[in-house]
Amino acid sequence: MSVNNNELSEDIYTPPTEQAIIQRRIFRYVIGLVVSCALALGIGWGLSFVAPVFLAKFLVDHQKPTSHTISQLLLAMTVTILIGLSVSAGITHYPLPLLLLLSLLMFIAYYLFMDPQWNFFATILMIAVMLLPFMGTISPGLAVYVGVGLTTSGVVAVLLFGLLHLVLPDLTPVNDNQAPLASSLTHDQRVFESLKALTISFPIIAYFYYFQITGAILTMAFIGLLSLQTAGQKSVKVSMFLLLTNIIGGLVAIVYYELLVMVPHFLFLLSLIALIGLVLGKKIFSEPAKAPIWAGVMSALLVLLGSTVASDSKLMDDNFYMRIAQIMMASIYMIVVSFILDKWQYKQEVKECSE
Repeated sequence: MSVNNNELSEDIYTPPTEQAIIQRRIFRYVIGLVVSCALALGIGWGLSFVAPVFLAKFLVDHQKPTSHTISQLLLAMTVTILIGLSVSAGITHYPLPLLLLLSLLMFIAYYLFMDPQWNFFATILMIAVMLLPFMGTISPGLAVYVGVGLTTSGVVAVLLFGLLHLVLPDLTPVNDNQAPLASSLTHDQRVFESLKALTISFPIIAYFYYFQITGAILTMAFIGLLSLQTAGQKSVKVSMFLLLTNIIGGLVAIVYYELLVMVPHFLFLLSLIALIGLVLGKKIFSEPAKAPIWAGVMSALLVLLGSTVASDSKLMDDNFYMRIAQIMMASIYMIVVSFILDKWQYKQEVKECSE
């Protein structure tokens, strides 16, 4: 009796169910968080806690690594090192040129961020712009150290991202020849939105630089990152959304931290990361419409805990709650300034229509 090959292949191959696809993504997400946190907190290179944040973003935003991801990483590494070297060369001794350079780089980051193809590069650029020059005002060598640490975190995140997809490939077919998403805004719109985002963030950044407020480094970095999200969108609405995610992330971080104080063991820390990653991962991949909320909660949690646990300070309790307060202040500042700008923009539009 002959058997039709086509019928046999159809009987053997069964397409993966939606549940199986989601379970694979959740499992990959949890494994990635645990491994990256183990490496970042176990080895503890400069700015190591950023690696899990990058990896979590990759696993939510991308199905698989591409050549464009690698090219963005290489470009980000080069620019980060160049910023670190230029800062260490002494530009921090000239406040006005430093602030002008800072504003230019921030504008470029906002402009690129509105193109989905350049999200990753723009994010790393903004972190580098926020941290490296400020560290250079404290010590030029410190700026280079942090720049190398940021680059290392990016490399670790991309390598883990590729390895996870090699071991646990996505169950949905991906078309390698599919064109990447392009920005929905025109050049003029992107320039306008970039200038608006710069108007929101730069005054407080300049204030921190002018008065050398070293205790607000995390606040400054968060304002830069949060302002990226407002570029090209309704500023007040996005700022309220960011405040919500940071409040939830802060509350989860408080519970996590208090449990960690009660049981101060590294394996317990990783177990809690796995548990939270499992809960949030299920919400992220099962409810795509609400994924940005829960992904934002995980990012806030990783930044808060990573920066605190990686700290050598003996005042970990004070530092932890101070970081939460700084993030809340950054979010509130974003809402207030965004509200003022949006009201002004609305009045200008009404005035133009009336004329």
